Amino acid sequence: MSEGPFGCARQDGRVVLPLPRNLIDDTASSGNDERRAWLEALPGTIAELQQRWSLRLGEPYQPGGVTAWVAPAETGDRADLVLKVAWRHYEAEHEADGLRAWRGDGAVRLHAAEVLDNTIALLLERCVPGLTLRSRAEPDQDVVIASLLPRLWRASPEGHPFRPLQRLCNDWADAFERSPRRDGGLDPGLAREGIRLYRSLPSSADRQVLLCTDLHAGNVLEAQREPWLMIDPKPHVGDPTYDALQHLLNCDRLHADPRALAKHMAHLLGLDANRLLLWLFARCVQESAEFPSLGEVARTIAPR
Repeated sequence: MSEGPFGCARQDGRVVLPLPRNLIDDTASSGNDERRAWLEALPGTIAELQQRWSLRLGEPYQPGGVTAWVAPAETGDRADLVLKVAWRHYEAEHEADGLRAWRGDGAVRLHAAEVLDNTIALLLERCVPGLTLRSRAEPDQDVVIASLLPRLWRASPEGHPFRPLQRLCNDWADAFERSPRRDGGLDPGLAREGIRLYRSLPSSADRQVLLCTDLHAGNVLEAQREPWLMIDPKPHVGDPTYDALQHLLNCDRLHADPRALAKHMAHLLGLDANRLLLWLFARCVQESAEFPSLGEVARTIAPR
């Protein structure tokens, strides 16, 4: 292969499309040697998938995501596809399984999937025009998110591979407690209460459903088959109330009046507002080590 992976490269005499800037920058800053090796091998991986699925590929989307190469794709009989070539990591492990379970109901359709060593490749429905929901005002985002989430909450298929929400919460709580900034600027007692709740809330849910866990306006695209479709899920099974959190954390209004925003979303989603506030408090504590501003949100809505 001539040249490096950072831009156009040649693999076996063929031009390989460039790499998105976000993918380059985040991989370089990650300090993960396995991930850097994956990126260096990516042009060859793309070429292999292009041949395997008989694809014609367009330029990758820019600036792109941080763990995947994504570009428009065509086959002999379909011109409305997207190829996603992702670094295989914990959060991405069951994206294809989730999309199979949802079968295009509020989510993009999956046409094919392959696992190649440390790569997960997905051939997906293309959303046209593909603008993200972030292009709309936040109150409009609330309505769209509230229309999608209940459609995604369904019983898990028999023999499913999805991990329980409890495991995710335990892992993230453990990471918080190992962090040198584990108090997140919070009173230690308040931090302990938040992490205790983060560990205990999953087991007190009155129902267990298939969750997206990462549904926010950046992961909802404008489409033609439906007005809006979800992409990039991180499926788990657990409390549906948890699934409202990612949208809340991505709202600018969260810092102005988190209690009102949580109650508003609970009403739109038919959820218990007090339970959503407990989840939001716990999650803000857990995130506060990396995002200190969420520590202030946690103080504002701490249980009395």
